[in-house]
Amino acid sequence: MSIEALKTADEPSPIEIKLQPASEDIWDKKYRLKDKSGNPVDETIDATYSRVARALSEVEEPAKQDHWYERFLWALRNGAIPAGRIISNAGALEHKPATSTINCTVSGTIQDSMLDILEKNLEAGLTLKAGCGIGYEFSTLRPKGAYVSGAGAYTSGPLSFMDIFDKMCFTVSSAGGRRGAQMATFDVSHPDVVDFIRAKREDGRLRQFNLSLLVTEEFMEAVKADDEWSLCFPISPKEVEQGTIDPADETIVWREFPTTEGYVANDEGLVACRIYRTVKARQLWNVIMSSTYDYAEPGFILI
Repeated sequence: MSIEALKTADEPSPIEIKLQPASEDIWDKKYRLKDKSGNPVDETIDATYSRVARALSEVEEPAKQDHWYERFLWALRNGAIPAGRIISNAGALEHKPATSTINCTVSGTIQDSMLDILEKNLEAGLTLKAGCGIGYEFSTLRPKGAYVSGAGAYTSGPLSFMDIFDKMCFTVSSAGGRRGAQMATFDVSHPDVVDFIRAKREDGRLRQFNLSLLVTEEFMEAVKADDEWSLCFPISPKEVEQGTIDPADETIVWREFPTTEGYVANDEGLVACRIYRTVKARQLWNVIMSSTYDYAEPGFILI
């Protein structure tokens, strides 16, 4: 449709289906702009449309802003629905200066160190405070029971650190009336994968997360062939230097990993991983499918 064919935005277009009370209630509680005392700034839904359209048009050159304001407003009045953070926060700078118009974000790679875990937790807290959702991969953290030489102790594993992010999300007040939203992803080859699959069966655990498995083509082929599947995690150069492990050993497999920093990698960028144990691929597949059927989680992401 050409610009000339669009209706002007001088008057609201007729709404063929009247908004239900539930729809108006959701708008009022989640998307209607209000001042710090809770008094409405947007007097009507059309005022919300106007606020959003004006904010979107302001990224254009000054001479074109009125033109695009009318077009955006026409689109909103005729059924276009932007992301929730856009409706809630666009044009709201005076009342909510620390909010974002981005619905969902992805965390940087969480390195396997206490410092980086806590730094990513800080970043996530500020992201959630701005009203954004955020996703992470936690299979970059060493498995439960692995030795931490710097601390002279054994790690409690990635799920215990996920608990920290979960409590942070529960505590931080997300902007614009939105509940904090997080996604945790986990590689299907990590030694703690079964614990991840079953984690939310514990009452009250990880309730601020949606969980999804990262499933590789290699795993799917192993399921088809009814092969064994290796659960593994990268080895460090220090382990090789100390002679405790040989990268050429049969207990080592080379796999893709989100980062090569601090690990033993080959010229192809594959990382040397120690096999902790092997399971039947179909057995693990059945655990995944049973949990998905009975508990609606974890999700299934092909990578």
